[in-house]
Amino acid sequence: MSEDLAGRVVVTLDLDGVTDKAALMDRAARDLALPDWFGRNWDALADSLGDETLWPAEAVKRGMLVVVRDWQGYAQARPEEWEIAEEVFAAAAGGRPGLDVALALGGSS
Repeated sequence: MSEDLAGRVVVTLDLDGVTDKAALMDRAARDLALPDWFGRNWDALADSLGDETLWPAEAVKRGMLVVVRDWQGYAQARPEEWEIAEEVFAAAAGGRPGLDVALALGGSS
């Protein structure tokens, strides 16, 4: 049985041009509209993804789907960091009902 993702608020995390952890954290802060006090580390990213108070207002009711696109360059440039990022995304999605994270496999538009 699969979960119906229709109706979720979709937020895109675009990693085009990102080649290191600092740039990923900056992009996450921008694309996920994280507060200025976002710590820009793996634990802070995991906490922020799971914190409904930081989600768009509609997402609290409808759920949120974070689509990570153009991640392949980062994965190639920093495979060890990308592995950690994948673990953070999986743990956040697995620990919070209503949150899903998907890796887009298509190219950039």
